[in-house]
Amino acid sequence: MDQELEGTAKALLQKAGESNAFIRQDVDAALDSMVQHCTPTRSLNALHLNSVVRKCAGHHMVNLMENIGAARLLSGGKDLTDRILPAVIKLSQDSSQEARYQGRRMLLFLSSHPDFDKMLEKYIPAKDLVPIRDTVFTLKTKGLGEMPQDTPSARGRRSLPGSGTVRASSLSREPLKVVNRESGQYSGRPQAHSIADKTEYIKQLTALLGSKDFRERIKGINQLVVDCEHNPNIVFDAFKARLQESNSKVNLFALESLQKIITAMKDNLAQVVYILVPAIVDNHLNSKNSAIYTAAIGAIHALIQNIDKTLLLQPFCTKAQFLSGKAKVDLIEKVADLVTELYPRKPQVVEQKALPLLWHLLGTSSHSGTVHGRGGSVRGATANLCQALYTHMGPGLAECAASQHANVHKGLNEFLRTLPSP
Repeated sequence: MDQELEGTAKALLQKAGESNAFIRQDVDAALDSMVQHCTPTRSLNALHLNSVVRKCAGHHMVNLMENIGAARLLSGGKDLTDRILPAVIKLSQDSSQEARYQGRRMLLFLSSHPDFDKMLEKYIPAKDLVPIRDTVFTLKTKGLGEMPQDTPSARGRRSLPGSGTVRASSLSREPLKVVNRESGQYSGRPQAHSIADKTEYIKQLTALLGSKDFRERIKGINQLVVDCEHNPNIVFDAFKARLQESNSKVNLFALESLQKIITAMKDNLAQVVYILVPAIVDNHLNSKNSAIYTAAIGAIHALIQNIDKTLLLQPFCTKAQFLSGKAKVDLIEKVADLVTELYPRKPQVVEQKALPLLWHLLGTSSHSGTVHGRGGSVRGATANLCQALYTHMGPGLAECAASQHANVHKGLNEFLRTLPSP
């Protein structure tokens, strides 16, 4: 099949623009099957060579790229990095909102790899680098946002109470079975919504999560947990609202469910770390409701255990700098733990992210240590961070502080006098 892949993909993508929903749905099913059964890199080339229906191709390119992995895509291999990277950047600037969303989703996925910037400079013209880097920075700081959707037609739909509308045809199809590449056997586990119109699925789930009835919102969260392992197209903007809402029952349920989602999806959540961390910590770590606080801490622990810790360091440092109260203490302590674990492997990354936080804390520290959290005071947490860095950097920590403001240098020396030699 690999030899006929390009022609097959082209024919399918040409049909993806049909107005008939059933044809579009069957095209989507065929492309999903192609993604599962054919060689990933050949499938990716076949899709990105065809710009007939960029939105459809973009969605399947995302799935393939996640299967192949950023490391291989950015390995510099012939007919891979040199073709994929320009294609992704072009798609991220597409005139179609949905195609542009998929392109930026891929761009964010690739940017998490340490070689991304090097490959960018190698394969992208210098004149285009600044806007691309600006786009990546925005994506990392603000997230992807909600997937844009075309205005749906009322035709072929039926209403679901409390959950918006869903295409009737999408509910009548059998779920696609997933093939195990190593054994060649089909598993009975359905790939959620692989045949059904994914836009409609997302629309339905968004409606559930945004329902005025809190019980419907809880149903939406439950559906999210059930589907998350097999459907990475999760509506995190809508889910984020449930993490931040005023109804404590829904709020708590969302936090507890998030732990399950994180455990199931692991590094697939790397693209939304910059959305998740603020949603978890902004209100909940200072909550007077002990159950909500405990659930938020549980979600933070789940992130640390299941996601690449280098991706967590920056959002943790940022939030530790701007939060107050016990939330600030908790985040500083988490940063100290990350420093201890990451420094032996990623010293430059740790210094780049953690030192600005330490300088900020030393520059604004209060000797009274009156700001307390469940783990102690901000001053105590700062001492722990200082010790974690000093253990690995030794005298180099003081040398780095020499260029900082005098009160930072003075504060560091006060801490260092109380620490044992590394």
